[in-house]
Amino acid sequence: MRFRVTAVSFAFACAVAHAQPWPTKSIRVIVPMATGGGSDSVARILSPRLAEALGQQFIVDNRGGGGGLIGIGMAVKSPPDGYTLMLISGSVPATLAAHKPDYDAIGNLTGVIRVGYSPLLLAVHPSIPPKNVKDFVAFARARPGQLSFVVPGVGSLTHLAMEYLMSLTQMRMLHVPYKSTGLGMTDLLSGQTQVMMTGMLPVLPHVATGRLRAIAVSTARRWPAQPEIPALSETIPGFDVESWFAFVAPKGTPAAVIARLNSELNKQLQDASLRKSFDAQGMAVAGGTAEDVDKRMRSEQDRWAKIIRDANIRVD
Repeated sequence: MRFRVTAVSFAFACAVAHAQPWPTKSIRVIVPMATGGGSDSVARILSPRLAEALGQQFIVDNRGGGGGLIGIGMAVKSPPDGYTLMLISGSVPATLAAHKPDYDAIGNLTGVIRVGYSPLLLAVHPSIPPKNVKDFVAFARARPGQLSFVVPGVGSLTHLAMEYLMSLTQMRMLHVPYKSTGLGMTDLLSGQTQVMMTGMLPVLPHVATGRLRAIAVSTARRWPAQPEIPALSETIPGFDVESWFAFVAPKGTPAAVIARLNSELNKQLQDASLRKSFDAQGMAVAGGTAEDVDKRMRSEQDRWAKIIRDANIRVD
């Protein structure tokens, strides 16, 4: 009996000795978009900070294509061992709702933390007269189908945000798809299209020169950095769309790993220099719990799925 107890104790001691704390090797951060976009910028701001804090490299791996589905598919299929993360934006629930992959992507991902957010900006070409939300809605409603708006990808967040706005105001405008925001911006600046809702950074320089007119931001409240621009919700109660960014991991990633990442990132988001970096990207820091991300992903996928059904949007 004494021998058995000793043997069990020895085996337990060996197991403890061989157990290694996470992380013991580099961590891959999948970004399901090409380099240069918002998700990529956020991942590259935060990855070096995580590497320094946790003592292992965080390697950004851009996997663009399919509206983000290629990168999402890779993350979903990765081992849930704590060595694969994904940095997603609010466009991911919109993309999943529009493209309907043959697997439950959100059900196979688990939240880590929402790291930042920014508004979309509704802007118009100055050839049309409206200068505020009320006049814009009245102008568009009086001209059903005569105004067109830029869509950098059918089923994208910016597309669905415009469809959501039209559903709440009974406006009817034509969407013009483009392969990128840059191409759409070129036609908007020339007046070939009249309306666009997209991130603030590409638009504000043209607003400053008078080549575009800012109508409103999409968030529930005015954006602190541009308080002169009203929020859509001031005229259209309840309108609230954010372009947000969050870390997620494959479902089944150890709870201790999720908790450590959440704790470290919440701490990093309080740093003044990081806040300054985010501000330069037109973003504010977020933070919060892993559960917050799970709830947001599911609720937004449901919201955009309804918009897609109601507007009869089809993605080829």
